[in-house]
Amino acid sequence: MLFFRIFSLSQMMMRFDGRLGFPGGFVDPRDASLEDGLNRELLEELGPYFNTLKVTEQDYKSSQAREMPQKGVTHFFAKELKVEEMETIEKEAFSAKDHGLEVMGLIRVPLYTLRDGFGGLPAFLSNNFIGNSKSQLIFGLRTLRLVREEHIQDAIWSSQNIQF
Repeated sequence: MLFFRIFSLSQMMMRFDGRLGFPGGFVDPRDASLEDGLNRELLEELGPYFNTLKVTEQDYKSSQAREMPQKGVTHFFAKELKVEEMETIEKEAFSAKDHGLEVMGLIRVPLYTLRDGFGGLPAFLSNNFIGNSKSQLIFGLRTLRLVREEHIQDAIWSSQNIQF
């Protein structure tokens, strides 16, 4: 079983089950490649703009075997987008086939921490994520150097030491 996700700059989605994740899905027998399957899923979940923005082999970042909830391999892709492209995706996502069914909406990942040490990225990391989406998010932030390592470490620590 092959499964893939896309990391687009700093955007995730709220899923139908209330968990955060990346757009993606299963490879279908009609898909000629991982990238074809991913582009099909992006079109279904994020809308028609992905007819012009194609994910390619160059966007591949990593793979991870998983045992639960079912055996499979998750392939992680990252595509850097311009702010205008991200805004277009956010607007057109409402017309996506799966909007309101699988995808409840898009969410921008805060790439900052507020002065209180918790607001922003640390609070975001305390949310409920599907599968290995949280580890993939952190991997993407690190490898794309979107956030300095010490800020990532502080955010992880703060998200695990919440005091309500």
